[in-house]
Amino acid sequence: MRVLILGGTGDAAELAARVANIQGLEAITSLAGRTRKPSVPLGDLRVGGFGGVAGLASYLRGEEIDLLIDATHPFATQISFNAADAATEVGVPRLMLIRPPWEKLSSDRWIEVDSVEAAAASVANQAHRVFLTVGRQELAAFAHLEKIWFLMRMIDPPSDDALVPPGMILCDRGPFTLNNERQILIDHNIDTIVSKNSGGDATKPKIIAARELDLKVVMVNRPAIPPGEQVTDVDGALAWLFDKLHNYC
Repeated sequence: MRVLILGGTGDAAELAARVANIQGLEAITSLAGRTRKPSVPLGDLRVGGFGGVAGLASYLRGEEIDLLIDATHPFATQISFNAADAATEVGVPRLMLIRPPWEKLSSDRWIEVDSVEAAAASVANQAHRVFLTVGRQELAAFAHLEKIWFLMRMIDPPSDDALVPPGMILCDRGPFTLNNERQILIDHNIDTIVSKNSGGDATKPKIIAARELDLKVVMVNRPAIPPGEQVTDVDGALAWLFDKLHNYC
């Protein structure tokens, strides 16, 4: 059986590595190509967009894909909706591997918003030094906030013509440690963190550090996702694959 993994997350890479050891399964991981030096998963790899629903449906047919697992970032909703429509059109079983969101504790100082633009509006008159961790494609929403200093962390630097708020760019890739995150917040005198609720362990230490230091966190809630079967971890995805493989055999 051939399984297409829509990747770009640590869970997707782990899944591809574990599928590589399963007899009877062949995995192809697809990456969007937005990261310049992505972590390359085991197994076959394709990079780049599909060209919408029609392009993805054509790929599923042409490559004779039997199963589709959407293990993309929780905020990569366009590809998730495209995958749902394409899988339905072609008749390919689809699974979403979605890590749980972070949960607010009583000691957290979260301001929950529904968009990056709302996050920018939230910090406009309430913050002075912000740790901005929403990715390089979202920087423009904060570029007009000239009275705030931003520490902007991302995997790749923004393009030369990108709109960027005032401050400092820090290029780094998780997972991050609690000691590292705590020290960054202290060294740069951060009073507010802006983050998407991505979930998972790789970037959670900044949320714990903010809790320890009693800092505000402007948390962007997750967007809606298409309906369909879901699991929350790689083991759940493997169980789904084994079930499909057993029925196939």
